[in-house]
Amino acid sequence: MLDWNTYRDELRASVGAFGRLSPETVRSYVGLSSAGAKKDVLGAKTRELIALAVAVAQRCDGCITIHTEQALKYGASEDEIAEALGVAVALGAGASLVYSTRVMDAVAAYHPIEA
Repeated sequence: MLDWNTYRDELRASVGAFGRLSPETVRSYVGLSSAGAKKDVLGAKTRELIALAVAVAQRCDGCITIHTEQALKYGASEDEIAEALGVAVALGAGASLVYSTRVMDAVAAYHPIEA
């Protein structure tokens, strides 16, 4: 499985490098991705759970690593993450099931599951 911590750090460095080449693109993306937080109707944890379900549906490893870290930071439990992924699986069927295992692998990397 992927080393999620190393991948997250490499991704941040790569996005930073891209941002130096195209600062307005990255600045605009950050503005768009933070727009929902301004009203904060759903709360950060719920937004991150939705982001994880979408990350699975879109098959975006970069989204998985960033939003897994954030979901855990905002207090999402493994059960809550698994339930959100269940929604992605119901909508995305087999491909989402495979990518859900990638999110759970990332969860274990950030927050080892008690045996």
